[in-house]
Amino acid sequence: MNRILFIVLILALGITENAKAQSSTTGAGVVSSAVPFLSIAPDSRGGAMGDAGAATMPDINSQYWNPAKYAFIESSTGLALSYTPWLRNIVQDMNLAYLVGYHKIDELQTLSGSLRYFDLGSMQFYDNQGNPMNSGNPNEFSIDAAYALKLTETWSGSVGFRYILSDIYSGVNAVPGATVTDLSAGSSFAADVAFFYNKTFIRQRKESNIAWGVNVSNIGSKISYDGGEVSDFIPTNLRTGIAYTTEIDQFNKMSFAFDVNKLLVPTPEFEMEDGVPVYSGHGNSLIGPIEGIFKSFYDAPGGLSEELNEITFSLGAEYWYSNQFALRAGYFHEHADKGNRKFLTFGAGLKMNVFAIDFSYIVTPGLSSTSPLANTLRFTLGFDLDNFRQQGR
Repeated sequence: MNRILFIVLILALGITENAKAQSSTTGAGVVSSAVPFLSIAPDSRGGAMGDAGAATMPDINSQYWNPAKYAFIESSTGLALSYTPWLRNIVQDMNLAYLVGYHKIDELQTLSGSLRYFDLGSMQFYDNQGNPMNSGNPNEFSIDAAYALKLTETWSGSVGFRYILSDIYSGVNAVPGATVTDLSAGSSFAADVAFFYNKTFIRQRKESNIAWGVNVSNIGSKISYDGGEVSDFIPTNLRTGIAYTTEIDQFNKMSFAFDVNKLLVPTPEFEMEDGVPVYSGHGNSLIGPIEGIFKSFYDAPGGLSEELNEITFSLGAEYWYSNQFALRAGYFHEHADKGNRKFLTFGAGLKMNVFAIDFSYIVTPGLSSTSPLANTLRFTLGFDLDNFRQQGR
């Protein structure tokens, strides 16, 4: 039963089969956590730019990437819904849904919130002899709210709070004769802290913008599924990035973005047993979440070089024509010993007065051919409620 649940978590994180079998010469493995669905890019714009978004121009979906960006958004109210059929190369019924919205209280303050629901699909349970028994439907969700404040003409900050509920053991206790007992849904509370620098200037008679952002997300309590006997870290993450936007002419403009991410979770170690990675040393029950954040910067067995391998990189580009039609592309890179996710992303968007439609697509030719992320599609539908109200007058 535990092996089944381990496989579910690996699929949810999107780790390739090759990555599961690899380790560095020091014996350290992939840095992982509970509730990995919180690390999945939920919207099409960021997903099409190689998962870059810490410093891109503010939009409705800034809640995930950097909620401090809302302080500089032009429209006062927006709402968006995103849908991602997840890991379709492996399973057919795993999905991520994301609802997000914001409202500007005044020129300085903005409130925002989002709801994320991850359906891991139906799972068939088996007894120790391999006979099929009943099935379950594991699922997870989070709900959060954030407050953004413009601090100066170029700086803003934000704080956010999140509630997480993870029911990955759905149906286990209903299995007759199950050896796993007293398991239930796990829950956790977390906070985000973010900052954003946004500077617009005129260069060669063309308007340009330089931006920088940082977001430390999911700073919170560990999560447990057995009443606290065993607790795991949630995916506390440090994201920082820069972006540059410039006009080409009156109708055309380009943006370029670069993000780096580090999971602020202690480095695990694993040993191979019968070809299956068995993790050890991960989530020491004596280490608290805050101590784990600091420990994550120096605990890799391979020293500084391995710590650097735990950083992922995202490159993204975006082209806009007349602020109505967008083309996007990006690249995501993760070290082979730390997950081996490498993929190209593409996408497009169409923005009308009231609504916008975006989609993104992941391809992995020659990068990670066995990746379960290949051919992943995302769809986002956004609404500018300001323009909606104006048209209704």
